Amino acid sequence: MSKTASSSAILESVSDAIVDVTERVSRSVVRVGAGRWRGGTGTVWSKDGHIVTSNHVIGDMREVEVGFSDGTKQVAKVVGRDPYSDLALLKVDSNNLTPVETGNSDNLKVGQFVLAVANPFGRQPSATSGIITNPTFSTRRWWGGGGLDKVLVTDARLNPGYSGGPLVDARGRLVGINAAYANNRGISVPVNTIKTVVDKLLQDGKIKRAYMGITAETIRLPDNLVGQPAGLIIYGVDQDSAAKKAGVAIGDVIVKLDGKPVETLADLRGLLDDGAIGKQVRLSVLRGEKLTELTITPTEAEQD
Repeated sequence: MSKTASSSAILESVSDAIVDVTERVSRSVVRVGAGRWRGGTGTVWSKDGHIVTSNHVIGDMREVEVGFSDGTKQVAKVVGRDPYSDLALLKVDSNNLTPVETGNSDNLKVGQFVLAVANPFGRQPSATSGIITNPTFSTRRWWGGGGLDKVLVTDARLNPGYSGGPLVDARGRLVGINAAYANNRGISVPVNTIKTVVDKLLQDGKIKRAYMGITAETIRLPDNLVGQPAGLIIYGVDQDSAAKKAGVAIGDVIVKLDGKPVETLADLRGLLDDGAIGKQVRLSVLRGEKLTELTITPTEAEQD
């Protein structure tokens, strides 16, 4: 076999493999939303009718139309949503869906092949491909205090309507749910985050988070002051909040919560999970250059 023929055979084999993965994954991909320009994508999570999509795809709707590859449509109820991770869980009346196979996002490597699949118009599924450029990125670095924590970043182009669709590996296993396209990079929520969020939404219909009642942002700290380069400076304290009752003051700089370093809002949010609700925790703040220890009891955050 000539070198050219051998190279062509390799390319053809790779092409066939991509087609095969796309066809298999497409069975677990649905259209979410009504109207030509309002369509998004959903990913079938379970055989009994649960579908995962992006929260921003459904907005504040409590019911949304779902279109399947066979041309049928159903109205799905919103089981719950989590704006912080931009995920929503839907439920249709069915017991015969084809769920996507899930992978493990903790083992992803830079350079790993990924495929993004979507069907925002309810016709033929579409797909784009690329590689993982960062498996543990925070978009808050791009968008300041906004954005998502611990996302997957790829160079796969996510066209309009791809939000809520699956990002899969070379074996067709779900590694993320596509959420956005910014700075020429695809942003996806990791599948391990999805598993946690879905379990909690199935149990409670919402994601419980602890709430302190502050407005804050990251500030750089002088070297060797507290052994970390940054903290959270307090710009506002809500009346009757846990922070107010604990004696937190405007100008304080949070550096630790229960002994764990806090440098960003993402750090603080990660520590204020449902386990912190109603539990007394130690809050270490810089007041001037003096380290002050406070005791705070976070309450449950209200849902948006």
